[in-house]
Amino acid sequence: MDNNVMFKISYGLYVLTAKDDGKLNGCIVNTLQQVTTSPNRISITVNKDNFTHDMIVASGEFNVSILSEKVKFNTFKHFGFQSGRDVDKFADFPMEKSENDLPYITHGSNGFISGKVISKTDLGTHTMFIADVVDGKVFAEDNSVTYDYYHKNIKEAPNSKSKGWVCKICGYVYEGDDLPPDFICPLCKHGAADFEKL
Repeated sequence: MDNNVMFKISYGLYVLTAKDDGKLNGCIVNTLQQVTTSPNRISITVNKDNFTHDMIVASGEFNVSILSEKVKFNTFKHFGFQSGRDVDKFADFPMEKSENDLPYITHGSNGFISGKVISKTDLGTHTMFIADVVDGKVFAEDNSVTYDYYHKNIKEAPNSKSKGWVCKICGYVYEGDDLPPDFICPLCKHGAADFEKL
């Protein structure tokens, strides 16, 4: 099977934010979709290794900032290439708060949605949350960024002098001739199938 076919599916990219025990956090996701309009509900699927996942399980609430084509690669590095367990992602990143007291970002995004979880499904490595939409706002008419646009126009190319394997999702480079089949990207948590040889 050509796993690259999965990149032809039209995905958006988002910053998912949550709060638990007074701590704020956020991560990059590509799994938001509206599932019904009446009632207005969305689904979001989150890797269990993400600190934001645990916060949503505990609090039952989240915000999603809809990233636009004007977003800079630094936003992906900031929210996707480091863990909120180790750093305070909102210590120096501009944000606003919605009525649910959760952060959303306006730099490089065109709107946000607030969700209140009504159910969750265990998918093994991920949890799918179904949530009622309780708030939202459009604050720019910029086009929403797609996964395809990100890969072609925003993501930095790997260093051409590097040898090894590069993650097609985030650009992490694994140095070595052989990539272990069970290798998981330490940045975006994708498996060996999403790596290609440099």
